[in-house]
Amino acid sequence: MSTWHDYFKEQGHAPDWPYPIRYDQEQEIDADVLVLGGGIAGCWAAISAARQGLNVVLVEKGDTVRSGAGGPGCDHWCNVPANPVSNVDTDEWAEHMADRPYCNGIGIQIQCREDYDCLLELEQMGGKIRDTGDEYVGAQGRDEKTKFMISPRYTRIHSYFPVPETEAEKEKFRKSEHKLSNVVIRVWGSTFKPALKKECKRLGVRIFDRVVVTSLLTENGVQGARVVGATGLNSRTGEFMIFKSKAAILATAGSGSMWLISTELGGYCNMMPRTVSGDGTAMAWRAGAELTTMENNGILRIATGYKHKWYTGAGDASYENVPIVDANGKVLPYPIQGWVDWGAMVPFPEVEEAVREKILKGEYALPFYGDFPAMPEVERNATWNLMLGEESTTKVIIKTFSNAGYDPSRDLLQSYRFIEGNSLPQWREASHSGGLLVDWDLKTTLDGLYAAGMQMFAPEDHSYAAATGRYAGRKAAAYARQVGEPKISGEQVALEKARVYAPVKRSSGMEWKELHAGIARAMQYYCSEFKTESLLKMGLGTLRRIEEESVPLLFALDPHKLMRSLEDLSLLTHAQIIIHASLARKASSTPLNFHRIDYPALDPPEWRKYLTIKLENGKVKIGELPLAFWGNMKKQYEARNKDYTGVYKGK
Repeated sequence: MSTWHDYFKEQGHAPDWPYPIRYDQEQEIDADVLVLGGGIAGCWAAISAARQGLNVVLVEKGDTVRSGAGGPGCDHWCNVPANPVSNVDTDEWAEHMADRPYCNGIGIQIQCREDYDCLLELEQMGGKIRDTGDEYVGAQGRDEKTKFMISPRYTRIHSYFPVPETEAEKEKFRKSEHKLSNVVIRVWGSTFKPALKKECKRLGVRIFDRVVVTSLLTENGVQGARVVGATGLNSRTGEFMIFKSKAAILATAGSGSMWLISTELGGYCNMMPRTVSGDGTAMAWRAGAELTTMENNGILRIATGYKHKWYTGAGDASYENVPIVDANGKVLPYPIQGWVDWGAMVPFPEVEEAVREKILKGEYALPFYGDFPAMPEVERNATWNLMLGEESTTKVIIKTFSNAGYDPSRDLLQSYRFIEGNSLPQWREASHSGGLLVDWDLKTTLDGLYAAGMQMFAPEDHSYAAATGRYAGRKAAAYARQVGEPKISGEQVALEKARVYAPVKRSSGMEWKELHAGIARAMQYYCSEFKTESLLKMGLGTLRRIEEESVPLLFALDPHKLMRSLEDLSLLTHAQIIIHASLARKASSTPLNFHRIDYPALDPPEWRKYLTIKLENGKVKIGELPLAFWGNMKKQYEARNKDYTGVYKGK
C-alpha cells in the first residue's frame, strides 16, 4: 500500500504488530565499554574504544546507519585549525573560541586539537571530505593543492580580533591587514554515518539498534556510585535489555522537544530528531551525576510551523553566499546569514532595523528571495548541491524541489524573512545548552561514566561531537582496562523493569502524545519568556502534578508507543531539572538567554559563574564553579594526552 489511507481503505483495520512481543523477557549483555547512543559522538566513541582491543557494545534507539541529529549528513566541519590550509595556531584558536562565558573550554580544546584527525580518519573509512572529482574548481575557498572546500563565509572570522562594535572600530577593521582563518571545511557529510557504522562492524562493535536506554545501573544500586551498566527496551519486541560494563559513555544528546506541543499541528521542524528526548540527561540525573548550565535555553529560531527558515527545518548556514533581492529584484545589503566582513554570525541590530524601516517606507517590497540565478554557476552548484544536499535538515530540499521542477539556475527561492513575524517566545529549545559536567578525561562526576557530544554541557557542532566522542572512547577504554568486574544490583534492575513496563499493564487512560502536550504546555506557560520565582514554582508544581496524576494513567498498546511513553518520562524529568536550575540562578544573563523579571540585573559580577545541579538522596543540590574553571587549556590537554599522536599546528 502506498499510504495509510490506502491500507485502511482496502483492509478496513490497522495492521497487526509485525514483530514478536516479548514483554518481561530479559537479555543480558556484557561489555568492557558500553556506548549509549549511536549518533555521531556515539559511533566515534565506539570506534575509538574498539581500536584499543576492548569488547565494545553500542546501543541506539534508531538505526545507527542514519540515526542522530547528524545522521543524514552535515555540510560544514567546523573549528579545524590543524588543517593544512588554516592560517591560525591550533591552541590560540581554541582559546579564541573559548573566550565566551558559559562555553565548554574542555570540549573546544579537544575539538581544535583532534577534529582534523577525525576528518582524515573519516576519509580512510570511506567518507568524502574533499573535491576529488574536481566538481567545484574555481569556487571561492577551494584549495587546489588539498582540494578542500574551505567555507568562504567562515574564513571571514579573524582569529584574534574581537568583533568590532562601534562604527570607528568597524572601519578600522576593514582597513586593517588581517589573514583569513580558513578553519571551516565544507564536506560531503551524507557519506559519514554509513562509513562510521561500517567501521564499527569491521572492528567488531556489537550494535543493538532499536533499543531505547532507560536507566544507568550503579554499583550496589547506590545513587552516586560507580556506573556498571544500563537497562534498555527493544522498541520492536518489547524485550528488556540488561547491559553490564566496566565503563559507559553517554552520547544520547539533550532534548529537542521540551516546549513543542503537537507534531501534527505545528510540524516537528527542529534541528533535533524526535528521538532526542532527554533520555541520557534524565538517567544521569537519577544516577546522581552533576549537570550545569541547565537554565540556558533560547527561542527556537528553526522552523516550527510558525518560524520558517526558507523551506526546511534548517537554519540559514547552508545557503552560502546567496544574494537576497526584494520582490522587485532590488538587491539587499543583507546576506542570507547576515554575515559581514568582520565575521558577525547574525546581522547587527541596526542592519535589521534599517531593512525593516525601508520595508515600512515601501523601499523594499516583500517577500524577499534568494537570487540563485545571479550567482556564478560554480558557486550556485556548491550551495545547492553540496551545502543543501549534504546538510541533514536541508537535504529534503534537493529531492522535493527538483521533483517539483525547481531549477536554481532559473528560479528564485522565496525567503520568509520579515513576513514570518517574530519567533514566539514560548517555542524554545534546550538542546544546545545544559548537560553533564565533565573533567579533562570527559569523565562525569560518576565513576565509570563518560560523556561526549551534545550530552555534555554547552556543546558545539558536528565535528565537536566527533572529536569528543573519539576522545571519550579512548579515555573510557583506558579506565576499563584498570578496574574490576562490575557488580549489578538485582533489586535496582527489578525496580527499573517495573517502571518501564507500567504503561503496558494498562489498556486505557492517557497516551504519550497527551502527556507530551501537557509537559510542553507547562514549560510554555511557566518557563519561557517571563520568568519569576512565582511562575517557576508554579511550573514545578504543575510538573509534579503531572507526575503524580497523569503518569499513573499512561498506557501503551505496543512496544513503539511504550518507547514514546518512556521518552515522555525523560522529558518530564528534564523539564523539572531546568526549572530547578532556573530557580537557582537569581540574576539575568544575556549569554545564557536567561531573563528573570524579579532579578533583572544582567550578568552582575557575583553571578558570573556556572551553577551545578544534582540529585542526592531525593534532594536537589546546587553548587557553583568559576568561569573558565578548566584552567590553561593547552597545558591541561597536553598533561593528559602525552602519548597522543596526530596532526597538530601550533607553536
